[in-house]
Amino acid sequence: MASTSPSPTSLSTPLLSDSIAPARASNGHRHHDDSDAACGADGGDPFAFLSEDQPPRDRGPSPADPFRNGTPAWGGGAYAWARTLLLLPVAALRLALFGIAIAIGYAATWVALRGWADTRGRPREGAGPMPAWRRRLMWITRISARCILFSFGYHWIRKKGKPAPRELAPIVVSNHISYIEPIFFFYELFPTIVSSDSHDALPFVGTIIRAMQVIYVDRFSPASRKAAVNEIKRKAACNSFPRVLLFPEGTTTNGRFLISFQHGAFIPGYPVQPVVVRYPHVHFDQSWGNISLLKLMFKMFTQIHNFMEVEYLPVVYPPEIKQQNALHFAENTSYAMARALNVLPTSYSYGDSMIMARAVEAGKVNCSNYMVEMAWVKDMYGVTTAETMELLEHFLTMNPDSNGCVKAQDFWAHFGLDCSPLCKKIFHYFDSDIKDSITFRQFLIGCAHLRKQPQFQGACETAFEKCKDPETSDISRGKLADVLRLSMLLPSDDGMLKLFKTFDVDGDEKISRDDFMTCLGRFPFLIAFFAAPINGEVYIEIV
Repeated sequence: MASTSPSPTSLSTPLLSDSIAPARASNGHRHHDDSDAACGADGGDPFAFLSEDQPPRDRGPSPADPFRNGTPAWGGGAYAWARTLLLLPVAALRLALFGIAIAIGYAATWVALRGWADTRGRPREGAGPMPAWRRRLMWITRISARCILFSFGYHWIRKKGKPAPRELAPIVVSNHISYIEPIFFFYELFPTIVSSDSHDALPFVGTIIRAMQVIYVDRFSPASRKAAVNEIKRKAACNSFPRVLLFPEGTTTNGRFLISFQHGAFIPGYPVQPVVVRYPHVHFDQSWGNISLLKLMFKMFTQIHNFMEVEYLPVVYPPEIKQQNALHFAENTSYAMARALNVLPTSYSYGDSMIMARAVEAGKVNCSNYMVEMAWVKDMYGVTTAETMELLEHFLTMNPDSNGCVKAQDFWAHFGLDCSPLCKKIFHYFDSDIKDSITFRQFLIGCAHLRKQPQFQGACETAFEKCKDPETSDISRGKLADVLRLSMLLPSDDGMLKLFKTFDVDGDEKISRDDFMTCLGRFPFLIAFFAAPINGEVYIEIV
């Protein structure tokens, strides 16, 4: 049976004082009243013992989808089909021009780089600028790049404004809609670009971008990001190098929104010239969103003409007040570009594109419903993209429906549990809209909100100390079962094994302190199962 000792006021909770409050009955067993049968929406906050804070109130998901390509998959009506059929011979000629141009450009680049020690293998940090004669030879590749644009249907490109002198604005930033912009800027400016590590291995392309003295960065490595910022600063400071070009959004969008900027272009503190690119269209959305590269190329080849506009905006200077850091600099630049494009800046980021891509890979539909506005979540709760992707993997195994929502039964089945009154209360903590299902955004924000509670870490430490075996300093499966009984949870043997494996992170058949803290860091809502031992209750089995 369960006996109780007086609990500290600071750890009191409606979970233990309302609907499933312990009581001493005449037979010595715990009992509960009829309110336990309710869903728990109005039965109290199961996490009130962590703090006086209220459950997270999300501002609501944004209706924007910055990654969706607006072109129908293969259709587009009779006009689109007729145009495609008529232009198939033209597309073949364009493909031939594309192949010839990239072959000539590659050959010229190979000659220009041959014998230059600074680009053997990969460009090294601290390398000097490309010699003048090699840069002149690269004009062949730049003209080849313009031929590639021509083959894709960009016969003329409308330009507004002009590039600022390199001495005035050594860094250029642009919105990123398609793979076309890097080709255009290669021809127009021949800048140094900041690129993902993975691009170095691309056939032909890897060699050509090495000629631009590319700055490679692994966006998930803090050390790599720091080294990239130092290289940007070094090259921006020296007029012998070309301009440094960055796409601060970090990925392609559909051009109807701006997503959150990365700060690499703004940390060095040099003036920045923003450039905005538009692709006016009626039938064919040229953005590289949720569409494959080959399909996008085919559609470009089968257009009569593709429109492109490039506008050079006035130079944006870093804040004069040092306290206004790179964040303010990036925001000022983003607002300037958003005004020029007449679009809204959003809190989506590259992380959201990763989330959507993973949902697509998992075969889900309406994958934009999984996005969370990662920049806002990171700023508000400090959640990293890696942590988000890890939580997403678990969410995807909870059988989300066509709208990306998970019901309570499927949610708890993932942990081997049924929908007990306590489980329903925990679920309603996430389900603030009382829809009996939650989105990934609600799940992520709820978990992040719990981890930020003032007493969460201390509650985890207390729970482990109260539940561990004094001799082994571990929590056994039997002890975990006792804790669940205190919370009126009676899982099946298979369910108990599944929940135990959730806590047993390293799979050694025991829950160590590291296992326990790691599991609760990943699934902080499970701390509610330990409210009873935290509040001083113990489970005594009478034989």
